[in-house]
Amino acid sequence: KIIIKKIFMLTNEKIGEDCTDFFKAAYENRYTWDKNFSGYEGSCTWTDGEREVKGSFCLGQDLKATINQIDDEDIHKAISSQLWEVAIHRVRRSFEQTHGKNTFTFGDTNEIGSEVIVGGKNEGDKYRVKNDVVKMVYRHIHGNLIVILTKEVTHTGNGYLSKSYSSQYLDPISKKDLKGRSFFNDDFVPLYKGGPWVLSSRSIHQESLEGSIISKQKFSFSKLKSLCSNQD
Repeated sequence: KIIIKKIFMLTNEKIGEDCTDFFKAAYENRYTWDKNFSGYEGSCTWTDGEREVKGSFCLGQDLKATINQIDDEDIHKAISSQLWEVAIHRVRRSFEQTHGKNTFTFGDTNEIGSEVIVGGKNEGDKYRVKNDVVKMVYRHIHGNLIVILTKEVTHTGNGYLSKSYSSQYLDPISKKDLKGRSFFNDDFVPLYKGGPWVLSSRSIHQESLEGSIISKQKFSFSKLKSLCSNQD
């Protein structure tokens, strides 16, 4: 504990200093697909622990998902949404494209990581970074405040993917919970040797504001195949 406190004290001496390069290193350490991503297809399964539904899917180069053999509209939409949500975060955009109108300064440091305070276009947002991994996201999106905490990541050898994390929606004014937290656990696999890493399973459980589990879902994706024939 004494050693940890010393590290925090040394790092906290940087409070208020520019940390653009520090945050940029973590941003560029995220795993993204290259521009030649061609899309992929496979089988999909949804379950809530009591009911199981199976079908097939295709995610195109345009990141639009097509779900087949699933008639339940809610499940159809849920599978499509998960595929899109994962895919949209794999799009490669330069740091300047995403954050060119922002500034970044050090805040404090705790066990989660070093705080990155955003100024400029997205003033009011914050992050925490540790070992070139974004461990906390605190962002204002579409009138809500969302907080994402990452506990575990998958290292692909070409950037990291979040594996175990939680998300929480807060009122941007009062900072009170709008609904309970959601917890995610993701597994990824490469489509083929040297190919893009894609989602193979995602488990989600949502808690009530009181902390009890109110829903569970698991999405599984198998028999995965690139839409590009070159898989050597």
